[in-house]
Amino acid sequence: MATQYVPEEYPPLLREFAGYKLVIQGRSPRTVNEYMLDLRTFFRFLILQKNGNVPSSGSEELVSVDIRCVDIDFLRGITSTDIYDFLFYTDRQRGNGSAARARKLAAIKGLFKYLTSKRQLLEHDPTVAIDTPNKRRSLPKYLSLDESRLLLETVRTDTSSTFRRRDFAIITIFLNCGIRLSELCGMNISDVDRYLRSARIVGKGNKERIIYLNDACRAALGDYMGERSGIKPKTPADENALFISRVGRRMSPKSVECMVDKYLDRAGLGSKNYSVPKLRHTAATLMHREGGVDVRVLKEILGHEQLNTTQIYTHVADSDVELAMAKNPLAGDVKRVSDRTDEQKDEGNDKQ
Repeated sequence: MATQYVPEEYPPLLREFAGYKLVIQGRSPRTVNEYMLDLRTFFRFLILQKNGNVPSSGSEELVSVDIRCVDIDFLRGITSTDIYDFLFYTDRQRGNGSAARARKLAAIKGLFKYLTSKRQLLEHDPTVAIDTPNKRRSLPKYLSLDESRLLLETVRTDTSSTFRRRDFAIITIFLNCGIRLSELCGMNISDVDRYLRSARIVGKGNKERIIYLNDACRAALGDYMGERSGIKPKTPADENALFISRVGRRMSPKSVECMVDKYLDRAGLGSKNYSVPKLRHTAATLMHREGGVDVRVLKEILGHEQLNTTQIYTHVADSDVELAMAKNPLAGDVKRVSDRTDEQKDEGNDKQ
């Protein structure tokens, strides 16, 4: 099954919706790709179901379904029951978790909102009364301060790598600034202040923000910039790329992930336990817990739209909880329950 959005495989209305998300709303190509793949699965399911076939756990039946027959009349006939059936199918047959089901529902909701509110092709939106599945929010995994320093030292002292200045700058920025993988890969030389004090970042939805570079970032980036000036870009499109690969191309997300995984393994931290997003979690957690950064300031640094997204980083360590319990003024009143009351004890002593 193709994992990329191929416009020719979709009906005109869905191609139009994809263009709206990409161009008008400024969604990233990756986000639009996920939306369209989820919508393809949804319509394949509906087509099979309306033809009297219920898809099983195996997805072979879905692959051959052509969704180009989906038109406004087909969309008008979709009910909330159809959508609930699809969500039930993704849960029970495909084993999708609440986050995956919530994403699929978001794609469906987005399409119907577009068709009713923007294009006004439909009078009724069947998704309005459908609640988003509750997503289980787990505490983010992150490196401790000592583990972060170990990772940085592993990169800095790796004499076997000819690109260790670049790699050290990348991991330093991840751990200090908490930027996303896509944001780092999209950084240009022209985005960085000439004195290395700040950098322009393009985040989700093409929203720009400024990150301020601390001493560690300035030092690491300064060392790398001297090296970067000597690397010849492969194409004119790569000339402005800040982080460039050994073949002279802008570093891709995959190549950055592989580089980070390599150093996590060399540091003994394990790439299976941590990843690039975990470095973002680490930066946020260290700024909040070790640096005392207010969560509202952290929200701006991380580029979050909603404060509740940032509040997950206000978690506390088990050791902090244990210490807090020990500070309870009643913690020192150690008394044990006896089988006899104090009066009975006194009577026993009098008889002796």
